[in-house]
Amino acid sequence: MKNFITLFQKEMLESKRNGKWIWLPVVIMILGISQPITTYYMPQIIEKAGNLPEGAKIEFPVPTGAEVLAATLSQYGTIGTLLFVLATMGVISQERQNNVLTLIMARPVTAFQYIASKWSSQVIIALTSLFSSYVLTWYYTNLLFSPVRWIDVLISFLIYSLWIIFILTFTIWLGTFLRNSGGIAGVSLTLLAALSLLTGLATKYMKWSPATLRDQATSILIDQKNLDTFFLPVFSTIILSIILFALAVNTLKRFEHF
Repeated sequence: MKNFITLFQKEMLESKRNGKWIWLPVVIMILGISQPITTYYMPQIIEKAGNLPEGAKIEFPVPTGAEVLAATLSQYGTIGTLLFVLATMGVISQERQNNVLTLIMARPVTAFQYIASKWSSQVIIALTSLFSSYVLTWYYTNLLFSPVRWIDVLISFLIYSLWIIFILTFTIWLGTFLRNSGGIAGVSLTLLAALSLLTGLATKYMKWSPATLRDQATSILIDQKNLDTFFLPVFSTIILSIILFALAVNTLKRFEHF
């Protein structure tokens, strides 16, 4: 336990030094609040930039606050996924390239402790960034559009967080056997996109897919569905994340030279 705490503190300090604690929350917050602001001012933006005939007016249907937050989750699902993968892709590969991993594993540190410190630190940073952005977006949405119940916001955040945790765990697992950060990001984004595409094309057979959590979080906001319908994807995502975590530990153990 002492070794894990030491490694965890090292990861948090390193994330502070390389600016991840600054740039990731800031970018995610900008990504989030841009949705309600641009949606609210879209008629004026088009009117000023659209070269419309004099006297012409553009009227857009005013979305509800829930619809604006749902669109924000969609933004997180595209650009947000890219940002989280980029933030996580080098946490192991960089230490391997710099021979730092060799020095760490030469000490009485287990593969589980090493992976757990990486995983927990990245999850904390990512979810803190996401939560800050989501709450700020909710605040602006309530100001500019119809209010959204805080309990719906909280539940949708918790459901969506499982998808983020799955992304991070998957990327960390790839980092245990791929040495190039760019390769890790490329493979991770490609496979995650393939999973999302397959889930969309074969909805009937992919109800268990972690990719459905994004739609489930959205439906909480708009439809306020019963949580019982989310059991299968939530359960499968937790199990798959545990399996990927175990695979990451096992893969790291198999390397004779780190």
